[in-house]
Amino acid sequence: MEYNYNDLEKILGFTSWSDKKKIDELFRIDSNMYTNLGSDSTEKERASVERKSKRIYKEISKMDPVIGSELLRSIM
Repeated sequence: MEYNYNDLEKILGFTSWSDKKKIDELFRIDSNMYTNLGSDSTEKERASVERKSKRIYKEISKMDPVIGSELLRSIM
């Protein structure tokens, strides 16, 4: 099954998944969001993806503070 941003809470709640698997899936979702942006994307669409990405990075930082803090620092 392919997950998207709307499945974020579901993914975080999976007890059978390791943190590594959750982080990998969150990275896949994040990269997919940016891949779907194009030169014709509006400023509103770009800002929405950035907000969602920041939320994903915050969730990653809860599982792996080192990676998460670097990701958050890179977007600020």
